[in-house]
Amino acid sequence: MDQPYVPPPDEGPKARLRLLPLSAPWRWLALGFGDLRASPGIGLFYGLAFWAMAQVLAMVFRRSPEYTLSMVSGCLLVGPFLAMGLYEVSRRREQGQAPDLAASLTCWDGHIKSMSMLVLVLMVLELLWGRASLVVFAVFFNTGMPSTTGVLEAIFNPDNLDFVAVYLFVGGIFATLVYAISVVSIPMILDRDTDAISAGITSVRVFFGELAVMLLWGLILSVMVVLSFMSYWMLGLIVVGPWLGHASWHAYRGAVAWQQEG
Repeated sequence: MDQPYVPPPDEGPKARLRLLPLSAPWRWLALGFGDLRASPGIGLFYGLAFWAMAQVLAMVFRRSPEYTLSMVSGCLLVGPFLAMGLYEVSRRREQGQAPDLAASLTCWDGHIKSMSMLVLVLMVLELLWGRASLVVFAVFFNTGMPSTTGVLEAIFNPDNLDFVAVYLFVGGIFATLVYAISVVSIPMILDRDTDAISAGITSVRVFFGELAVMLLWGLILSVMVVLSFMSYWMLGLIVVGPWLGHASWHAYRGAVAWQQEG
């Protein structure tokens, strides 16, 4: 007679969510700035990398806007790997190890399978977002497709207020999905070599379990990135990019605990 199936025991410590005060994002920013000050050379390297990506995007948008979506997809592919390098710097500093640029550049090597799966999911969402944007343009844009030189003027034309409302609504849904899936998943993969599905599910649990804190954190991230883009030649991104990367590591460490941790 066949024996009943008994599932194997779970392996490894389990993630649990910490309760977060509404002030937590400001603490993450302070800790992230401390990491940036402790390793300014590494921060400058990554800041210049983010700045270069932004410059390429801006140049493509001005000269060939039809290729902007493809460039955004490329940035979505490269960006998480750059961010993981910053997480590695913060992780090493937290463990009392000396931050190292070479180690930060290769830290993803042992997690390539999980990272590739997660990036694939994010890229699919971004492509769906792009398709949805085209549909919104086709249905709600009332003044003809804007030229390269008059995009903002055309979009904010009073005749296109319905378009702006629907576009922001649809974009907000996709942006929230991307944010919820990725808010702690990438640093979790680096820290625990977690598979992409488990990391994504944990990230979504953090988002909905601490909704007020995560929305505030998302707002802070968005405002700081927008302000850095509005600075002269977007130079603010050289500081803001690595600062937010380090702070995002501390957001993960603040939101997710493990069985052996307090």
